[in-house]
This record gives sequence, C-alpha cells and structure tokens, in this order.
Amino acid sequence: MSQNNGGGLKDTVVTVLYAGLIALSIRAFAYEPFSIPSGSMIPTLLVGDYLFVSKMSYGYSKYSLPFSLPVIEDRMLFTEPKRGDVFVFRLPTDTTKDYIKRLIGLPGDSIQVVDGILHINGTAVQREHVDDYLIDNGFGNVRRIPRYMETLPNGVRHPILEAYGDDGSADNTPVFNVPEGHYFAMGDNRDSSKDSRFSDVGFIPRMNLIGRAEFLWISIDGNGWEFWKWPVTARFSRFFSSID
Repeated sequence: MSQNNGGGLKDTVVTVLYAGLIALSIRAFAYEPFSIPSGSMIPTLLVGDYLFVSKMSYGYSKYSLPFSLPVIEDRMLFTEPKRGDVFVFRLPTDTTKDYIKRLIGLPGDSIQVVDGILHINGTAVQREHVDDYLIDNGFGNVRRIPRYMETLPNGVRHPILEAYGDDGSADNTPVFNVPEGHYFAMGDNRDSSKDSRFSDVGFIPRMNLIGRAEFLWISIDGNGWEFWKWPVTARFSRFFSSID
C-alpha cells in the first residue's frame, strides 16, 4: 500500500508539473490573458473586460517570455503589425507595465492631430459623427459623449470618443515622425488616453510588442472574481466577442 501511495503521489506531482509547463508554454507562445483596468480604449474596450492576446501575431521578443528572460535578442518569427490593430505592448518608459492601445502609425509615417482630426502622412482621416455614447453614473444621471467612426487609410473603421471637444492640448499636436522599427499608438477614448502623443509613452519600439488583442472572453462591471454577483454585473452580450 505504501508503495502504491508513493507511486500515486509521484504521478500526481508529475501531472501537475506537466500541466504547469503546458500552461506556461501557451501563455508564452500562443495566447495570454489580460484585463482592462482603465477607460482609455472606451468604447472598444471597457473597464472589466477580460481578453486574450495572440502572442503569435507579431512573433516573439524577450517580453513574450515569463520574467522577460533575455534569451531573444530582437524578435523572432516577426510579422509586421497592421494599422488599426488593437495591441498590447510594454511601456517604453517603464517596461514593467503593459499598455493596450490602437496602432495608428507605422514606421516612416508622419502623425498629427489637428482640431481633433487625425492626420496620417499629411492627409486627414475620415471621421463621421454617429450616435452618442451614453454613460450612466448609477444614480440616474446619463452623460452623452460624442462618438465618431474613424476610417484609417487601410479601410479599418473603429469608434472613437471625444469627451471634451476638439480643442484640448492633445487635440492639437506637433507632427510626429515615426522612426524605423517603431510604432505610434493612440487610445480610442481620445481625450482620456495616455498614449504616443505624450512623452511618457512616445513611440513603441518593435521589441516591446506583446501581441494583438483577439477576443473577449468575459466582461464584468466590477470585480470579476465575485462570480456570485455576475447575474447583475456581467455584460453577457460582450462574452466571447471579437475585438476590432
């Protein structure tokens, strides 16, 4: 009996180790889960969204690996991101932090915002006003925020918000010339996003790309671990939806 029990314990430990290695491999090389802590990507992503990011989409760097192990010099199996991708990257000024934004500028592009209108390589991007975005503060007061559909030069259409109009400091910027091997990122919630328009984010080095956001799996208006509140807090319509 003691030998059988010892063998059973060994098998259990080996099984747990294998399961852990498989989970780490999936997280490092296939899909990694992320959650959204801020409103910088509203209305595309909401606070409390839980999503999966494809590590395979842009290839791999040291930031793809647990603890950012420096075993990959630059990138391997690299595929160029596409304009309009919603992507996760390591913040250039603090590589312990992950950010999620929309990819607006590619290497060699010039980017400028003039009176709230995005310009890419000197051409204004089409922006069309659609129905307002409504935010309920929970006390019966609803705030209406202007929502637009923006169409990027490659045809990608996505919603943006302009909560405070088109005359803020980030609505009128200098021209940003994107260096080779770097990218320019912006949040869809244009007046409430710290992104490449600001020096503490700046251009995103290719090395810092983590992956493309692919799909939501759950969305909770509150603490996701409080599953007993899900009947009230879960946004079921967002479960298992793609990210565009």
